[in-house]
Amino acid sequence: MARVYNFSAGPSMLPESVLNRAAEEMLDYNGTGQSVLEMSHRSKAYEPIIYGALDLFREVLNVPENYKIIFCQGGASTQFAAIPLNFLNGSGKADYVLSGQFSTKAYKEATKYGDIKVVASSKEQNFSCIPALDKANFTPDADYFYICQNNTIYGTRFTELPDTGNVPLIADVSSCFLSEPMDVSKYGVIYGGAQKNVAPAGLTVVIVREDLLGHARDYTPVMLDYKTLADNDSMYNTPPCYSIYMCKLVLEWIKNLGGLEALKLRNEKKAAILYNYLDGSEMFHNPVNPKDRSMMNVTFVTDSDELNAKFVKEAADAGFVNLKGHRSVGGMRASIYNAMPVEGVEKLVDFMSEFEKNN
Repeated sequence: MARVYNFSAGPSMLPESVLNRAAEEMLDYNGTGQSVLEMSHRSKAYEPIIYGALDLFREVLNVPENYKIIFCQGGASTQFAAIPLNFLNGSGKADYVLSGQFSTKAYKEATKYGDIKVVASSKEQNFSCIPALDKANFTPDADYFYICQNNTIYGTRFTELPDTGNVPLIADVSSCFLSEPMDVSKYGVIYGGAQKNVAPAGLTVVIVREDLLGHARDYTPVMLDYKTLADNDSMYNTPPCYSIYMCKLVLEWIKNLGGLEALKLRNEKKAAILYNYLDGSEMFHNPVNPKDRSMMNVTFVTDSDELNAKFVKEAADAGFVNLKGHRSVGGMRASIYNAMPVEGVEKLVDFMSEFEKNN
């Protein structure tokens, strides 16, 4: 069977060259006579994999030396609790921007641990935009300021970061990690689940400024204490070994492509192809404020639920899979992460144009 074009929001496509490399090394990694799936994380054979992945992450993302990179488990959702447990320990206050479902979940989790303020929300606009921010509403002595930088479900993103002054900015970057260059020094913490652009599901990456470590509450579970994980090189317990191996292969692929600058140009091209078609279509439209449109997750709808369902089915039959929108919003969504080739977006637009003519 020919490979399909997979527009899943996550777990998502991986580069074919990475999958082929993993297949070649499945039974015998680097002459060890064993698979990485079977390998002890304490072995000499595994050390170059995890330390190589950590070093490559620092190189590809240009992570400053005063930041720790941590490989952990539990998905981004586990970090909703880990963040207040690690950082909500000065004033006990934090500011949250509600721009979608995941920032809302993170906010609700944080309210268990301190005085959490919603400084802006776009809920009334069905999260179709990034809410306007007024610095006068920010909490001056907050322990941190929290955003979800790209909103997978609604197809929005922060194109400008909030100016939080001396308050550390914490960002969930699960669905925009490694899609373009980032100035890590503007954040106190960035984190994300790997299953969009980085690796298969099972790995979560946390990048934290060193001076913020070591202040976790005394009842913080050891596996949520970032300092413990950092001090043990992400191997306090058995890490997600195979996902880390796959992460290393993906990072090598990004580096060989020309790094994040080259990926940004490619991703911008894909997004422009799809948004340009939607803006000119009489059948499909994108509900997002144009200035807040995501480069990774493109949402679109017709004026009919029946037509939406017909499109999703016929698209899947034609080899364009996982285009159904999130169950909470309906419609369609094309997630065009790093591994989606330009050709895949071009062919999707051709299919959409033909569908529009026929319906």
